[in-house]
Amino acid sequence: MPKVLIAGGGIGGLVTALTMHQIGVSCTVFETVRELRPKGVGLNLQPNAVRELYDLGIAGATLNSVGVPLQEWSLVARSGQVLVSEPRGLTAGYRWPQFSVDRGLLHMLLYHLVLRRMGAGTVVLGARVTGYRQSARQVTVILADGREETGDVLIGADGIHSVIRAQMYPDQPPPNRGNAVLWRGVTRARPIRGPYSFVGMGEGDKRIVLFPISHPGSDGLARINWIGVRTVADQAAPQSDSWIRPAPPESFAPLFKDWALDWIDVPGMMRAADAAFETPLLDRDPVPTWRDGRVALLGDAAHPMFPAGSNVISQAIIDARVLGAAMVEHGVTTRALHQYDDQLCGPVAALVRRNRGEGPFELLRLVEARCGGDMDSIDTLFPKAEREEFMARYKIASGFAREVLNASPSLIAPGAQVAPRRRPPSPLVAQ
Repeated sequence: MPKVLIAGGGIGGLVTALTMHQIGVSCTVFETVRELRPKGVGLNLQPNAVRELYDLGIAGATLNSVGVPLQEWSLVARSGQVLVSEPRGLTAGYRWPQFSVDRGLLHMLLYHLVLRRMGAGTVVLGARVTGYRQSARQVTVILADGREETGDVLIGADGIHSVIRAQMYPDQPPPNRGNAVLWRGVTRARPIRGPYSFVGMGEGDKRIVLFPISHPGSDGLARINWIGVRTVADQAAPQSDSWIRPAPPESFAPLFKDWALDWIDVPGMMRAADAAFETPLLDRDPVPTWRDGRVALLGDAAHPMFPAGSNVISQAIIDARVLGAAMVEHGVTTRALHQYDDQLCGPVAALVRRNRGEGPFELLRLVEARCGGDMDSIDTLFPKAEREEFMARYKIASGFAREVLNASPSLIAPGAQVAPRRRPPSPLVAQ
């Protein structure tokens, strides 16, 4: 049986493992940490990614245990005036919902599914991959403790600081540092606008987004994920490349003191969080290919991008499924890696560059530039039809335009399997 080696046990790596199981391919996941624990705050899964989880047998009821289906996506002025309000998921006519979820709970859900479906030995913890070597027929991962394992292909799903990518591109520069600081947290509070609404607000050098990651309780309160963003001068950007680090709310909540409003108290919500974190705004310049022989990159190892439009985790899920579809067609071969790379590398590079322009949140900047803070004139200076066209272009670029997605077939057909590898005929058998 062909074997896939996966470096990295994050969400992208685990969805890749589940996809391999679905199509009948053996795999092993190598994860650096010795114990997987819930980590991170909230994230959004676009309908195209949710469709793929459904096709893996991860149904809506299961996702409801780690998050909620979003029904509205909105941008608002500080006054509370709505700039954009769009339905999302099933409410918008998609065949699949859009989910906002607790990242740590989703990660653990996928991890336990891998163990249950594939066996405890599928994920090797405390196994730091330091590199690879390959021949025409196989690839071998090299672990920090000297262990090695050989397979047919290697998938580097080891994040923005990927050692697999570093071996492919030894002269790559450090990650690009965006001119913004992000603070994240989760606060139990009353949802803004509605129980299943995403809300974004910004002006000047500040922005905040809020969305629920749990259903409201009997008290009407839900776990609200919030992300505060402040634009800073390049030299003032944090210098740590750590993915996430604790940050006391008092170190940043005062920056949002003028957003203690009658309809939302942003600094109060920040101070009430169980824990808060600071994250750097990082990406990398796109590379010409994600493939090196029997090795391919996936997720943040392939295309680290600014989190401007809920694309980061959704794209990693799509990566895994496109890879699986290529293997169904071509087997666990370099030809499958070629197809995967040809299909995604170029278009996702364009998405990485687009997200540097703040993705859909660029609309907040455009509105402020045109209206100068006078929100009474928004429909005159930035007509609704133009705002809707802006959002439609972004959805097309991000791969979840409703009509296209609803009409497209599953990436991996139900029951599809990788065909058994044919052995060369014995020279003793007459031809």
